[in-house]
Amino acid sequence: MTPGELQERLLAWGNVAPRQGWILAARREHFERVGEPHEEDKSFEARMNGLLDFFVFDFRPNGVDTTLELYLRDGADELTTDERAALRELGRGPHGLFEVRRIRPGEIRLRDTFTGEDHDVGERRSAAGLEKGDLIEARLLRHEGKLQFSASFLFHPRPMRKRILGEVRRRVKSAGKGGTPEVRDLLGVLSRMALRLERYRNVRMESIYDFEAPARHPGPRE
Repeated sequence: MTPGELQERLLAWGNVAPRQGWILAARREHFERVGEPHEEDKSFEARMNGLLDFFVFDFRPNGVDTTLELYLRDGADELTTDERAALRELGRGPHGLFEVRRIRPGEIRLRDTFTGEDHDVGERRSAAGLEKGDLIEARLLRHEGKLQFSASFLFHPRPMRKRILGEVRRRVKSAGKGGTPEVRDLLGVLSRMALRLERYRNVRMESIYDFEAPARHPGPRE
């Protein structure tokens, strides 16, 4: 069973009574943080896939357990032992802001911009348009001991690379030694900025990726 098939089974379980309200609650929480897309947005499909990833791996319907954890506890009786293990493995992949370090046929090396850890990701599709040094938000799914991309990655503009990495360093420094940087918060800020850039091509990129004026980026709702 592929990661996509496993996710589809879990989504189907989460969308029937008495759990039908979970996806709507997840949608509100997720888009409040990252900005709500419109169908005409270039990144609409990736952002909707991001919602599904959030619902499966991050959303906590009862305030404690993720949807994935609840499914494994209450709804996975029909799965084999191997399938249950595969689902647990999927949820252990990292989600963050990554820098492309190396591109080889069938494999891309990413570096987590917050931790400095490198990850080799299997990628059978063409990496056209992706270059060393690019910054992307991605969720990496762990399957059969290897990492692969989910369908929800977002690109950030190359001219803003230095500015974005500067904000990462600021947050790491602010967290202090042994502290936890605000990764999730920055991903939300960057997502809203990228969405604004899509919609307002006449606005200077530097004005949108302005980390000193967060109040300007509450999330595009036009």
